[in-house]
Amino acid sequence: MHQRVWVIGASSGIGEACARELLKRGAKLVLSSRRIERLEDIARSADTAQSLVIPVDVMDQSSITRAYQTIHTQWGGVDLLLFVSGIYIPLRADDFNMEDAQKTVDSNILGPMRAVATVLPDMLRAGHGHLAIVGSVAGYSGLPKALAYGPTKAAMINFCETLFYDLQPKGIGVHMISPGFVATEATANNDFEMPALISAQEAANEILQGIERGEFDIHFPKRFSRFLKFLRILPYPIYFWIVRKFVKI
Repeated sequence: MHQRVWVIGASSGIGEACARELLKRGAKLVLSSRRIERLEDIARSADTAQSLVIPVDVMDQSSITRAYQTIHTQWGGVDLLLFVSGIYIPLRADDFNMEDAQKTVDSNILGPMRAVATVLPDMLRAGHGHLAIVGSVAGYSGLPKALAYGPTKAAMINFCETLFYDLQPKGIGVHMISPGFVATEATANNDFEMPALISAQEAANEILQGIERGEFDIHFPKRFSRFLKFLRILPYPIYFWIVRKFVKI
């Protein structure tokens, strides 16, 4: 995978695992997040000419724009945008508040939209490139503790589907990535059993293999994600009965 890759959300979890794996595979990597110390630690694991460390706040368009201007000046653009950044704030109806909901929407919906809008014009002019956005199986259907998080991931499913429809004929690949439970800093705070939990490295392997195969719908672990896909087609009374019976939250 010898290409220019911009990983936004590279400082921890799935993003960090993807970044380290990409460096091992020889990619030229732009490492972005708000935690520059963590990014610099990752960059030190490879040759200095192989990576750029550029801090980014996905809630700030000017931050993303400045970062891409630097990338364009130094490397002429990117071949793959891998957007992994996101926040998870557990919310149920009895503790719902707009401050947390707005923060989640700003990060998880507008964040990837800002990044895509920034890199897409150059990809369209070049007639090639790849956009990969990490969402979640929580976007498939309504689940407990995801009153704001779930809708943002559902929005990303729709966003990626529409991007694919528009961009596939123009030679630009779109990859919709829907992980199940992955052991990260965010999920470490969960106070419930997480079925089919996998490591960040396992998630990174699934993502990069899916991108290399040109897959649009990259979802994993299959034993969990396929079950949730099946739930989507059930009548609502059956769906809610299954969720109440098997999701002990």
